[in-house]
Amino acid sequence: MSAPTHAKQVEQPGVHAESDPDKLEVSPGFAHASVQGWIPELATDEDVRKALETAFDYRGDVTVTSKDGTVVEGYIFDRVGGATLETSFVRLMPSSGGARMKIAYADIRALAFTGRDTAAGKSWEAWVRKYWEKKDVGEAVPTLVPEKLDC
Repeated sequence: MSAPTHAKQVEQPGVHAESDPDKLEVSPGFAHASVQGWIPELATDEDVRKALETAFDYRGDVTVTSKDGTVVEGYIFDRVGGATLETSFVRLMPSSGGARMKIAYADIRALAFTGRDTAAGKSWEAWVRKYWEKKDVGEAVPTLVPEKLDC
């Protein structure tokens, strides 16, 4: 019995098979719509639920205005959807620091996507492309370090 053999892939100059997203073994992803700067209308209960679900998926800060006039900016890291808006809530880490907050959906008057989406434009394909660009210019051990956040 012999070991399996694989056909040698022919590479085009400047194009690496490893950097071709069509040839990578990856599961299909999805595109994130840019909502940075969006101020959703919260006219119905369904509008509130959809906007807060989008805020939970957002990778930047949002500004929440409560019905009592309190304004807080921060990152929504958790949400619990209950049967009503009174029993549904989000948990937020204020960007100014301090204790985490729990805000009921029913207490929210306005929502704005005010922070920069820290993951916008980043993907596995972009990472692989940068890796091969660094390797092509002769970096002995190409490394990719995270970008510094604008804080």
